[in-house]
Amino acid sequence: MQQVSVSRRGFIGSLGLVAASMALPRMAWASVAAEARFPTVTGMLDGYVSSGKLPGMIAALGWGSSEAPMDIARGTLAKGMAPVVNMDSLFRIYSMTKPITGMAAMMLVDEGKLRLDQPIADLLPAFGKMQVQVTPDGSMTDLRPAKTQITVRHLLTHTAGLGYSIIQKGPIKDAYVNAGLVPGQASRMRLPGMDSPKPLGSLAEFADVLATMPLVYEPGSVWSYSVALDLMGRVIEVASGKPFDVFLAERLFAPCGMTSTWFRVPESEVGRLTTNYAAVGGALLPIDPGKASVYLDQPPYPFGGAGLVSSPRDYDRFLRMLLGFGRIDGRQVMSEAAVRLGTSNLLPAGTDLSQAFIKGNGFGAGGSVGLGEDAGTYGWAGAAGTVGFVNYRVGLRAGVYTQYMPSEAYPVHREFAKAVLADVTGKKAAA
Repeated sequence: MQQVSVSRRGFIGSLGLVAASMALPRMAWASVAAEARFPTVTGMLDGYVSSGKLPGMIAALGWGSSEAPMDIARGTLAKGMAPVVNMDSLFRIYSMTKPITGMAAMMLVDEGKLRLDQPIADLLPAFGKMQVQVTPDGSMTDLRPAKTQITVRHLLTHTAGLGYSIIQKGPIKDAYVNAGLVPGQASRMRLPGMDSPKPLGSLAEFADVLATMPLVYEPGSVWSYSVALDLMGRVIEVASGKPFDVFLAERLFAPCGMTSTWFRVPESEVGRLTTNYAAVGGALLPIDPGKASVYLDQPPYPFGGAGLVSSPRDYDRFLRMLLGFGRIDGRQVMSEAAVRLGTSNLLPAGTDLSQAFIKGNGFGAGGSVGLGEDAGTYGWAGAAGTVGFVNYRVGLRAGVYTQYMPSEAYPVHREFAKAVLADVTGKKAAA
């Protein structure tokens, strides 16, 4: 998979200014057409699609946990003749899977089946005696025993010390790839510059092989993007007694009314699936056509860090549930306490944040958490241009959906945050 870029502070951090800049006449806005209420967002989408930079984009925005989403859609599912993008189009959300996995774990914490500071070795004994690289990304033989056990908190906040083939360099990256520890997929085709290892056969096997690898950092010491949320999928399986994908379907997707979120897209829904592109030198090269997508195949196991396909309507329902503190359409999907805890800063005290994508923010259950003037914001982005977040201080939920890789080819994440800020405050966002 390509390296995930989250546009640093831009995609979520800018939204903290929304809370500090305004008092919201929300009810008056509800009847205003989305394009009129969000002209800057509309202009952003128009710019990307009319210029041919991207074939299609859609923004979904809403207030609180009860209002239906407003959407602004431009373009088509693929270049050329294709159905237009709408709220039911299907997008590869990649790392926007992580907050879903994080909230699933919080449900089990709330039920007492997991504890935040519980060593995962209680459930996965192979992680009981881990080794740590003396030099991060250095020698695979110059190791020392870990002083700290990996905990549930560490997995949720990317502080477990685990690696990621899209982040690490040197021999440990090679070891991850050669061992098949690449939990994600991009295409049925072999793509230049992208790892294509033989996949492991199950989450259990993934966890067992991962436990044989040295840690890059001492657990609890450094924020470092990793496969932690993929490993959390296995922890959820053991703690719940259910396959990870079944747990998500039964405990989150069905209660939230998310009818279009899958690890594998049913053949009957292929007509809704977008095409994913490589953005290279201003050109778009199809790497995963909707009609021949790798997401039509059964994955070797459910990737809790980057495996889901979803629709803007479905992901907005997930965000609505979070804004409702676990409640949507009169149904309590998870407890208010679990949502409040999962969207709070769960980082261990003293964590080194020098590698964090969003400077000055904390981290909750699988997503970034705003602090200070950014307080009340929770969300994350995906490797193919998508982003979704909530802001509790103003009751806002927002997401933008498109499909291109790498995500840093265009500043969609940052520009979307600034556009929302400009429209919500009525002020032009700073460049």
